[in-house]
Amino acid sequence: MVVLEVGWDAWGIFRQRPNRFLGIVDIKEPFVQEGVKVHVHDPGRLPEILYPGNTVYLKRAKGRQRKTSWDLIAGKVGNSLVFTNSSYHRKISTWYIQRIKPFGDFLSLRPEYPFGRSRLDFLVERGKEKILVEVKGCTLAQGKVALFPDAPTSRGRRHLEELITARKKGFGAAVIFLVFREARCFSPNRKTDPDFSRTLERAVKKGVKILLPVFSLEGEKIVFKGHIKPCQSSLRT
Repeated sequence: MVVLEVGWDAWGIFRQRPNRFLGIVDIKEPFVQEGVKVHVHDPGRLPEILYPGNTVYLKRAKGRQRKTSWDLIAGKVGNSLVFTNSSYHRKISTWYIQRIKPFGDFLSLRPEYPFGRSRLDFLVERGKEKILVEVKGCTLAQGKVALFPDAPTSRGRRHLEELITARKKGFGAAVIFLVFREARCFSPNRKTDPDFSRTLERAVKKGVKILLPVFSLEGEKIVFKGHIKPCQSSLRT
């Protein structure tokens, strides 16, 4: 099922990442330009994608206050393109909740809902039931196992703590990992962030649901491919 059309305007060769939001790319098509600054809209390390010599895809940026004229959209991993722009996560997850209905029919969907010390991505209201939802993007995979996170994330751990607190207060709670890799199952990345991984396991035990929809970038379109399950029984709800 097609979720949305993203499109891109150029492709090139990735050179370096001076900081987590800035990349340097040599554009190859539809024109040649070296040393172009591009915005990286993903706080992760993206080790399988953003390394010198890899092919990446770019989209012209909109907005007058921009420091860069290009956004990084995707990068090659093997023969596939992996979507890397988290600014689209809201649109993708909204489509998923509304069309696939993992929470069933609902009355309202409220984005950026303040709770505790955070703003969680959604509040889903279904009759008298209220469900807090946090969304994460997963772009790392090893041996057909999707892994999150690819860099330590204290913010991500805090969001899980908020969901645990929400469960104690009578809310429903869920975390949606948007998986942008071909994978057979999902695992928290214990080696990279053991604290997040332990917190995720604790969250599941407290009743926080894990949803694992898979999406692929086919041509210039984001396509919903179905769901995978957690690799470990300790994460299954």
